[in-house]
Amino acid sequence: MTDADPGYFGPDSVTWQLHSDPMMWIAGVRALYLQALHPRAVRGVMQNSDFRQDAWGRLMRTANFVGTLSYGTKEAAEQAGARVRRIHARLKADDPETGERFGIDDPELLLWVHCAEIDSYLGVVRRSGFRLDDAQADRYVGEHRVDARLVGLDPAGVPGTVAELAAYFDSVRSRLAVTSDARAVDDFLRRPPVRPLLVPARALVWRRVAALAYASLPPYAHELYGRPAPAAGTVDRRLTLAGTALRRIPPTVRWQLPPRHILKAVARLGPQARPAPYTLR
Repeated sequence: MTDADPGYFGPDSVTWQLHSDPMMWIAGVRALYLQALHPRAVRGVMQNSDFRQDAWGRLMRTANFVGTLSYGTKEAAEQAGARVRRIHARLKADDPETGERFGIDDPELLLWVHCAEIDSYLGVVRRSGFRLDDAQADRYVGEHRVDARLVGLDPAGVPGTVAELAAYFDSVRSRLAVTSDARAVDDFLRRPPVRPLLVPARALVWRRVAALAYASLPPYAHELYGRPAPAAGTVDRRLTLAGTALRRIPPTVRWQLPPRHILKAVARLGPQARPAPYTLR
């Protein structure tokens, strides 16, 4: 097992531990809310995706991509990145204000999507009680210059620390807006279409997931969406309660959910590779 390929992160990375946390699902929804605030980025999704008809499929494809990069071999990560670059290279969309035709692989858009994801993953999981010191948080942000490269970005231009990530959001904030496309994403996330038998589950479970993901957004996002921002302390308590409850589900049960990348990584590398956040140094 010692010569098995650990991938681009490996058990000693912050990513290996943090991405095993069940709060990543809420963080992923938060990332969608945040990404929708970039007019061109959300237009690219609306004009090139059937997410409203295939929400589960899109969610699983995203989870598979993140899982492959986090826990797969280097070869699998490179293949996943190449596949994404090929898809992006052939997709176009129309600017919602100017009508200008632009490519989905525009570095500005790729950087926005990347930063919204990393900020959401780190912020939600950390605020929910996953213990990381500041140096480890910086390590996490820096580790993800790897997947930035895999989707087509120059790693040198990608934030590598928490402070650089915050500075990036400050620099791009004036270009953010709630367009009709963002409203459509917001409406969808609050009330996704489901089969009649699943309507009670949507009301009981999904509504709470979406509400918590939305609540964890930064204040400027709440201002743009036009709904009051909850007090940060209240959101932290709600995130901590959710994280505490979800972490009580045994990992061996949680990791059985598709696409099971963690179990595959442990089978490849051995039992010592099982994610265990307390091992972070």
